Amino acid sequence: MAAQQKGLYGGIGATALLMLSAGSAAAAETAVAPTVNNASVAWVLTASALVLFMTLPGLALFYAGLVRARNVLSVLMHCFALCCVVSVMWAAFGYSLAFDGTAPYLGGLGKSFFADMAPAMSTGLPENVFALFQMTFAVITPALIVGAFPERTPFGFVVAFGALWTALVYFPAAHWLWGGGWLATMGALDFAGGVVVHTTAGLSALVAAIMIGKRQGFPRELIPPHSPAMTMTGAGFLWFGWFGFNGGSALAADQTAASAILATHLAASAGAIAWTAVEWLKMGKPTSVGLVTGCVAGLATVTPAAGYIGAGGGVALGLIGGCVCFYAVLLVKMRWHIDDSLDVFAVHGVGGMIGSLLLAVFALRGFGGAGLAEGMDWLSQLGAQAVAVGATALWSGVLTWAIIHGLSLFMKRRISQEAEFEGLDITTHGERAYEVH
Repeated sequence: MAAQQKGLYGGIGATALLMLSAGSAAAAETAVAPTVNNASVAWVLTASALVLFMTLPGLALFYAGLVRARNVLSVLMHCFALCCVVSVMWAAFGYSLAFDGTAPYLGGLGKSFFADMAPAMSTGLPENVFALFQMTFAVITPALIVGAFPERTPFGFVVAFGALWTALVYFPAAHWLWGGGWLATMGALDFAGGVVVHTTAGLSALVAAIMIGKRQGFPRELIPPHSPAMTMTGAGFLWFGWFGFNGGSALAADQTAASAILATHLAASAGAIAWTAVEWLKMGKPTSVGLVTGCVAGLATVTPAAGYIGAGGGVALGLIGGCVCFYAVLLVKMRWHIDDSLDVFAVHGVGGMIGSLLLAVFALRGFGGAGLAEGMDWLSQLGAQAVAVGATALWSGVLTWAIIHGLSLFMKRRISQEAEFEGLDITTHGERAYEVH
């Protein structure tokens, strides 16, 4: 139960934010005011830096290595610019919409620009520490999506899409599950973002890739990554930062955080092993890009369950995620011919959805887990998870379609064929990542 209370953001939205040491007189009369836990503060501050490190430079380098050399700077620019824009949005109104109040669908604006932050929440954290940690989650989610359409989308369109998507998709989804909204009320669980981060980004990436269209030559021509070494470096940074992503989601320096990190590390390892084994058997060679993509698939799959499962559950989810996501990549690109260029849907979306559903099984105490939501058995928990995944996926897909259509009325969603051939680095930014003399 302790793992559920600390890991379930919905519980924080519904109860912890109401139990403020400097809050209402009614709360002071009925309960002892929360006090700050300095160890937990230090850990969550560190975790916040780790999650930011996942985006800059982790995700940025991971993606940059997978594109052609003439588009490296554009991918780095997309990630960096979205980090800046979303951070300001989060401070201005995003945190408030996600975590101010417990209305079913969206919060209020009472905490705009971090107004009225509580000195201490029931978790032992000052509220501004929690807001900082959650900011880094808001930053990385739209950055994930840009991997679906690199090398062919104007910079202005990417930034405008990322800002609107974050406001219309991410903020409501965060409130539904982590801010005491309707999905949290029905008992759905998401420890660190399998639904809120990976399902939203994955489904939106698939829709965006379809609407923006394929790169020139896809799927007839092979478009190899320009630097697998850069991708491996970025993947290493992602793995390192993911300890903060999942371990920090315990919101405490305690056994739950340690358990989440252990499950995360084992899932990453198992995912890499599974992907490499399948790739070796099917393609004849194990590749560096396959190894690290399997690692990321394992990480995405374990994320919603990390604090609720044991070590065995982490290994199982990593193996399942590595295998299923490998075949999801083949399905999307080879069967559907959708140019989700850096496999955002097949790895993050599919992995996050699988982990969110299988949480209902591997969180059971019989599998070494911490148990399900209060009053739930595995079947009712599975139902709640399915509703959370389905509703969030539908919301993400529909809103992504609407945002892209709306923006297309005012700006181009595709660069010209000539600009695509020359590369976004020089045509959009007037710079090159590499100068060869």
